[in-house]
Amino acid sequence: MSKGLRLTEQWMTRALWLVAFVFASFLIGLGGKIVENLWDVEAPLTVEQFMDPQQASEVQARRDAAQDKQEAARTALEQAEQKHAVARSNTRSARSAFENWLATRRVTSRPDQDRELIARTEALDALESEERKALAAVEAQQQAMLDASQQMEAARSRWEALERPAVQAHEKAVRTKELRVFLYRLALTLPLLVVAGWLFAHKRKSTWWPFAWGFIIFALFAFFFELVPYLPSYGGYVRYVVGIVVTVVAGRYAILSLQRYLARQKESEALPDVERRQTMRYDLALARLGKSVCPGCERTVDLKDTSIDYCPHCGIGLFDRCSCCSTRKNAFARFCFSCGTAANTTLAD
Repeated sequence: MSKGLRLTEQWMTRALWLVAFVFASFLIGLGGKIVENLWDVEAPLTVEQFMDPQQASEVQARRDAAQDKQEAARTALEQAEQKHAVARSNTRSARSAFENWLATRRVTSRPDQDRELIARTEALDALESEERKALAAVEAQQQAMLDASQQMEAARSRWEALERPAVQAHEKAVRTKELRVFLYRLALTLPLLVVAGWLFAHKRKSTWWPFAWGFIIFALFAFFFELVPYLPSYGGYVRYVVGIVVTVVAGRYAILSLQRYLARQKESEALPDVERRQTMRYDLALARLGKSVCPGCERTVDLKDTSIDYCPHCGIGLFDRCSCCSTRKNAFARFCFSCGTAANTTLAD
């Protein structure tokens, strides 16, 4: 902040900059919502839109039927495997008991046990028969599961064959939509940049400068953060080309501005001291002197050296004597700091 500004003016300037940033933040929020929602201006695109409706419906019905059949076969297979596991467990238990009983019979060799042998053998045969039935049921469900899986795979292959060209068409349509939406965003952003450029050129120092700078900040943010990220890539070529164009335009503007500035400085330095002072602002002159910089040519000057009264680069007076008390003082000050006598300065506010 300039040292020549009044304390209240300094705080009011800070407050106005705060107003500018707050104004810019609200504009950025509104602009961001608008730019984001521009994608929804057109209807959403899906892969199914680019597939033959009749074939897609038929293949989808086959997929659904195969999936239902596969799920049913999986459930039935789990049930059959559980029943087979129970039957096998029962058979093992019965066979173990039968073998133990046979061992006891060989030891005793009692003839009255022949009927029981026949009964136990028949019971074991029945359990083995149940186990075979359960195993046959498992095998049948495995076959059903295999058939359902093959149908599902065939339906999936048919769907992929139908979907492959649709995916390519969908990707092409999405790229086209991205380009159209980018053009919408560009049509919205470019006028903002034009208005921001006009405000920067004509209104950045006006009474309403906080709103001008707020809009300028918003326009720059909208371009670099709301538009550039949506710039179509096309392998990176577009972004590099746009970057080159923006850099060339900005560089050209900077070069021309520097040349115009140097030309103005040369013209100003050629003017008499009094005329040069009429083009300088009081606050700016004091701020530059506070940084040991000449207000006229903006070159560094050793202001601690009390023997220097004029700029050694452009010749403008930096220090003079008070007409009343002859005290050495700042030539740009409006009053003598020693006696308070008004100085004969012609600096603008």
